[in-house]
Amino acid sequence: MKSEHVQISVIHPKRNAETAFAPEKREPTSLRIMKLSNKSIIPTKGSRFAAGHDIYALTDGLVPAKGQKMVETGIAIGLPEGIYGRLAARTGMASKMGIAVGGGVLDADYTGEIKVIQRNHGEADCLYKAGDRIAQLII
Repeated sequence: MKSEHVQISVIHPKRNAETAFAPEKREPTSLRIMKLSNKSIIPTKGSRFAAGHDIYALTDGLVPAKGQKMVETGIAIGLPEGIYGRLAARTGMASKMGIAVGGGVLDADYTGEIKVIQRNHGEADCLYKAGDRIAQLII
């Protein structure tokens, strides 16, 4: 499925993720996104031909040197049936700070908050701020 064939729909945060993302309510090519906080940032594409959508940190935090941290995003997604999403590292964070993304597979039936496991392979702590781009969501 090409990226131009996927429609992104934002769901009002007061709706229940279980019912909002129910398979019978999904459009076949619709990626639905729910903001779980008014501070959440909807994923964006950095350019027209970007492979994925940038995912943003919900709060400030720190990934310790040689450690890892689960970073909250404040968003949930509903993927089309038969499609999975993948969270991947951003090239700049990987090359400059040694940050990798662990896990990363989002099944179509997962409707909870997306949290990004960041692993710091570097020698220094990695600070991030709310609103920083921390990963890519690839569909």
